[in-house]
Amino acid sequence: MELILIQSQEHDTLPLAELKAVLEVENIDSKIEIITEGLVVVKSLNNNDFYKNYKTLVNRLAYTHEIHELVLRTNLSKLENEFKTVNWDNYIFSDFVVRIKRFDKVEIDTPALERRLGHLVLTYNIDKDNNGKYNIDEDNIDKDNIDENNKNSVITNDFKVNLKNPNSFIRVVASKDEIFVAYEKFKLNKKHFQDIKPHKRPFFYPGSMSPKLARCMVNLSRTKKGELLLDPFCGTGGILLEGGMIGAKLIGCDINWNMKNGTLINLKHCSNFDYCEIEESDYEVYNIDVRELKLYKKVDAVVTDPPYGISTSTGGTKKGEIFHQFLESIDYNMKENAYLCIAHPHYLDFDSILDNLDFELLERHRIKMHKSLTRIISVIKKINK
Repeated sequence: MELILIQSQEHDTLPLAELKAVLEVENIDSKIEIITEGLVVVKSLNNNDFYKNYKTLVNRLAYTHEIHELVLRTNLSKLENEFKTVNWDNYIFSDFVVRIKRFDKVEIDTPALERRLGHLVLTYNIDKDNNGKYNIDEDNIDKDNIDENNKNSVITNDFKVNLKNPNSFIRVVASKDEIFVAYEKFKLNKKHFQDIKPHKRPFFYPGSMSPKLARCMVNLSRTKKGELLLDPFCGTGGILLEGGMIGAKLIGCDINWNMKNGTLINLKHCSNFDYCEIEESDYEVYNIDVRELKLYKKVDAVVTDPPYGISTSTGGTKKGEIFHQFLESIDYNMKENAYLCIAHPHYLDFDSILDNLDFELLERHRIKMHKSLTRIISVIKKINK
């Protein structure tokens, strides 16, 4: 069984890296096929765990717009004939909609093809007479869907089209060489990333990271549900919020008391959302300098965005020194083979800092913020030298 993912194209490397990290940490055995930029197929998924793994990806991924169960893979010339062979009773339970998304500037009359495929669903599994005409039940005619030029195609099955809020969403994806027909069983919670934007939280401070990037960094750290995640520069709590959303246990600290207090306010606010399962017992937040942090329990992952921007507070420490001191002190609090995902400015010579420490750089991603700043996302693993 296979999944098709429509990924965000707002960054060149993060969407695919995030997907690979989640597949790895959740032990989802699979292969990734890149169709084109922003479109990938996850193949060779175990049938027994397919829907469990499908839901896991839906619950975790940030830089992915849609995830669908792949129903049919064909080309444009064969699409209608093969579309008719699909057992739509397995995917549609009341009403539905068919929507097409194009990649690679494929030229298709999208509205016309959506109507045609929708008609094929509506006439699916309807008996025909010996002349190939549909047997029409005059008492069950949906007159809004009658084709006046072909009244033998009157719709008589129980499916209905719902363009605004369908129970079943059929996604057709057109790429340069192929057509993919897919069914959305689980829907990503895009509303969360809108509701939890920094300026919408009860405690706000300029320079806070976007929730999408925070979630992506949590995923890149290979944190699993129930594991312990630390953000030693927690600020307003954005990274901790996203760690909590995937089920991690949370520890945050900040040298600024206001930030520590603001993080607690924001975590409490997020826990009130009906889709959020963060409990007060899931997090601890301290007002402490990370250089003095000695946790009673070592953490599985560290995800953080140390202060380096104009609007951030560094407690009087020179910004270039923060990263070296942080890495030296954080080693004590990390388990062996724990991951660190850290954001830092492009002008910092981060590699030279790592040379003398027990860390190995695994991957790096660049995000251009503005003319004078590029944010680097580095994924690092603690090793024994």
